[in-house]
Amino acid sequence: MTTKTRLSVLLISTPVLAFVVLGGLLGRASTGDDKLQHLRVFEDVVSLIMNNYVEEVKVDRVMDGAMRGLADGLDPDSAYLDAKLVKVAEAGGTATGAPGDVGVELTRQYYLRVIAARDGSPAAKAGLQTGDYVRAIDGKPTRDLSVFEGMRMLRGAPGSKVTLTVIRGNAAEPHQIELVREKTPTTALVAGRLIGTDVGYIRVGSFVGDVASRLRSQAQELEKNGATHLVIDLRRAAEGPLDNGLDAARLFVKSGTLALKAGRDEKGAREPISAREGDGAIALPVTLLVTTGTSGAAELFAAALDGNTRADLVGERTLGRAGVQKLVRLPDGRGLWLTYARYLTPDGRTIQGKGLNPDLAVDEPEAVEIGEAAPAGDPVLDAALQRIHKAAA
Repeated sequence: MTTKTRLSVLLISTPVLAFVVLGGLLGRASTGDDKLQHLRVFEDVVSLIMNNYVEEVKVDRVMDGAMRGLADGLDPDSAYLDAKLVKVAEAGGTATGAPGDVGVELTRQYYLRVIAARDGSPAAKAGLQTGDYVRAIDGKPTRDLSVFEGMRMLRGAPGSKVTLTVIRGNAAEPHQIELVREKTPTTALVAGRLIGTDVGYIRVGSFVGDVASRLRSQAQELEKNGATHLVIDLRRAAEGPLDNGLDAARLFVKSGTLALKAGRDEKGAREPISAREGDGAIALPVTLLVTTGTSGAAELFAAALDGNTRADLVGERTLGRAGVQKLVRLPDGRGLWLTYARYLTPDGRTIQGKGLNPDLAVDEPEAVEIGEAAPAGDPVLDAALQRIHKAAA
């Protein structure tokens, strides 16, 4: 490596070194030597590219790609942020930062992928479903976008438009879907009704804002009208702070552990989040409907009730998204949106990347082609009602 190239790599790779230190790669004892060897290999790879690639290479572009790769290799929610995205994170603390959105939550699986579309949102009205791949946003391929950046691009002023290139299942051709952003709701989507004379059905579409108080109100109203069992529908519920899921769980769990919060070493120190005096105001038995679109706060809510034998889970395995992120600033104005802690189930099982398994597995109907009508019927709800009536017989 020439002196000029070495100096360029050293200057531009400062954020990489900071990343490595944060990640613990510069550990102690013999393991530290092994991990430092990876840094030497990294330097050699950069040198080979700079000196042998067929075209002249801009070292800042190479290093930028390397840092994105480091973050992408952690989990879908961690991300490398350029200086512009750092300002977004500083302003809003999340990838939001704008008053309008299209009502979709994303994860990453090679491309960006839909976790769920919020009830009644532009995305839901356009037919976006759990599992759809978003190949491009306003023509920009998502292959190189983090979830943080993708979510930022979906937000904007209410009334403005954004175009998604979407592919579903094994479809050969993608669909271009134009969405008009709407003002982001600040209250939770909670609605209830009686099924028959004794089952109270509550749809929780998001865990934003006042979800706990709205859930309490619906449950009490249904019990007053004769409900002896509650079905709480968490399918495609993916929005809201993780803490809101635990706050809502307090309504149903009178005592015990709601969740455990763990840092780098999940088997080490764990912070228990426990029920408090006055919790458990709702004593009715509960069945929760879940799918792979059940994510984040909804998963913590489900895990707390399931782990304290307050609910059965019916449906599909949940997504497995229970990490807590924070902004870590790097010396040159760039930064990392880094998962630094995870929530575990009350008995210490990992949720992140694994999800929650239902007590009764029932698949949602297979997705139809975009633009086609969804099949009639609700096999997940039907199976839950059958289970409830069988237990009561």
